[in-house]
Amino acid sequence: MNPRTHFRLVVLYVLVGALLLVLLGRLWTLQVLEGDHYRAIAAQNRTRDIVVPAVRGMILDDRGRPLARNTSSLVVSVDRTTLGRQEDGGEAVLKRLAKVLGMSHDEINKRIRLCSPTVKRPCWPGSPYQPIPVQDHADPKRALQIMERQEEFPGVTAQVQPVRNYPKPEGASAVQTLGYLQPVTQEELDKRDGLKVTGYSSVDLVGRDGLEAQYDRVLRGEAGYRRVLVDAQGRVTGVAEKKDPVPGNHLVTSIDAEVQGAAEKALKEGIEAARRGGRPADSGAAVVMDVRTGRMIAMASYPTYDPSVWTGGISQKKYDELLGEKNNSPLISRVTQGMGPPGSTFKVSSMAAAVNAGYDLHGTYNCPGSYMVGSRAFNNFQSANLGSMSLHTALVKSCDTIFYRFAHEMWLKNGGKNAPPDAKNPMVETARGFGFGANTGIDLPNESAGRIPDAQWKRQYWEATREESCRGAKQGYPQVAKTDPARAAYLKAVANENCKEGYVWRAGDAANLSIGQGNVMVTPLQLVRAYAAIANGGKLHVPRIGVAVVGPDGRLVQEIDAPKPKRIPVDGKVLAYMRKALAEVPTEGTAGGAFSGFDLKRVGVAGKTGTAERWGQEDMSWFASFGPVKEPRYAVVAMVSQGGFGAQTSAPIVRKIWEAMYGTEDDEPILDDGKLPTGIPKLPGSGTAP
Repeated sequence: MNPRTHFRLVVLYVLVGALLLVLLGRLWTLQVLEGDHYRAIAAQNRTRDIVVPAVRGMILDDRGRPLARNTSSLVVSVDRTTLGRQEDGGEAVLKRLAKVLGMSHDEINKRIRLCSPTVKRPCWPGSPYQPIPVQDHADPKRALQIMERQEEFPGVTAQVQPVRNYPKPEGASAVQTLGYLQPVTQEELDKRDGLKVTGYSSVDLVGRDGLEAQYDRVLRGEAGYRRVLVDAQGRVTGVAEKKDPVPGNHLVTSIDAEVQGAAEKALKEGIEAARRGGRPADSGAAVVMDVRTGRMIAMASYPTYDPSVWTGGISQKKYDELLGEKNNSPLISRVTQGMGPPGSTFKVSSMAAAVNAGYDLHGTYNCPGSYMVGSRAFNNFQSANLGSMSLHTALVKSCDTIFYRFAHEMWLKNGGKNAPPDAKNPMVETARGFGFGANTGIDLPNESAGRIPDAQWKRQYWEATREESCRGAKQGYPQVAKTDPARAAYLKAVANENCKEGYVWRAGDAANLSIGQGNVMVTPLQLVRAYAAIANGGKLHVPRIGVAVVGPDGRLVQEIDAPKPKRIPVDGKVLAYMRKALAEVPTEGTAGGAFSGFDLKRVGVAGKTGTAERWGQEDMSWFASFGPVKEPRYAVVAMVSQGGFGAQTSAPIVRKIWEAMYGTEDDEPILDDGKLPTGIPKLPGSGTAP
């Protein structure tokens, strides 16, 4: 044989042998190493997993009345994945579906398209791999056509499913406190434990805000599944395996629907009255807390909205209205996120700080019409000269100049402009001891911390805004000058001062802080918590809404306890002195007009008005209170942005809430002998108390 031919045959034998070895190796890998994997894939060709939804738990008030619950609804959904397998992408199916449901083809297409920053609503914000609801309250006759002609509607389902409902017992909506639900996104399914693609619109909703978000795991339950056998055409031939869903637990809260409804009504009426009086009154809050426990009884926020807008997909117009500033962002809870200077309601903190710094609690102090801080005069309201008075009267009459003096003298004692940034500041330390400038720890997401400014904060702020201030000092404010030359000149002077030494903690900063003005920012929740601490003898509670988690059968699963309260840095004798002074504000002080005719002997209410100035806006109105004076049980606070005087707008709101709780000659009280129910209520339909 030719040697060359022999060599070629040898090479060919080697190649064939190598290919056979590779083939044998691959077969061994598929059958031995990866056999289980491919057997599972083969099984999946004969089975389909259908996730069975769990019913979401209810959110209940303190008497067991549902604030959020589920109602049954016939939901028609579309599976994008199934439609995508068809030659025309499912267009023919969607056209037939639109005709049956009485909707336009364009509307259905909009509902099933995926949301993105460039896609306007309605659109689907959830996972693309789950059926998308196109109609949440379908007509049974129309849905029956879909179920009977399933071969014409592949990828379309029509099933009875639970839909979230907010019944508003006693007129209580509490929507910002309750929060809302939205479909789970694919990113969340990839990251969060316990969330599953369910194939049902209602179950794939998760809490996005409020209690729905805070207690989402408690309320959501655990989905079940059915593994069904299918033939080559995808028709179900039997059930191979199933697991029943576990319903979500119920959340019992401390919110009382009647008090909540009364607070919402009083707030709305107060804002409308302020507007009739010429005030812009763009937003507000009213809040009621149990001073002994820190439990929240009512949390009203304005403006508000109807939570049903989330059901069945929200339009772009409605979505923009909820998020936009044009409608004052109704999604925001003004109780926990509405910040502003508290005005004279803050003086309880400043008075405690002055006493802590050595000023005589029982001393006499002059209240002139103005007090000079450096070269600037800081005035009383309407420059009133009220003469000599005690600290008791200073709170009742709301004298500003006494507190200006305290702050100025403390500032000088600390070193004035040359004080080190970390120098102790009694006003700041006491305010933070009252809980201002920090989150309260309430069981709600997205709480605002507020702000108590000091030298360190001012330096940080100066560093962040220095470039802008220096630009304003150099260029001025030509746009403002076109309409208001005097204002433009003032802004330029301020910018020039801030550019050069805006980091300095000045005497004016300290003076503004002492009366809750300047850069001080608090929330209504922080203020009601502080006044509750004054009322209860110094305990600064961590606010709580959740009381207990209860199973679907009424069985107690968990009691929700709050952390141990801290104590405010105020002596008990000083607190007693404050309570006595604040009790005279509605009788002889700044709130006397608002509480004229109120039965203060039967229900003694103590409180403080606050009117806070804000540049470029109308005054912010506040009233903070607690009562009954002899044995305090509740604290009530109202705030109205751009509402004007505290005595004219917020105090009447608070009065209405007290009257609703304790009754009047004409109206029955909400409270039973001044009390709300305690413990865990019997659930509707549970049969037995937990």
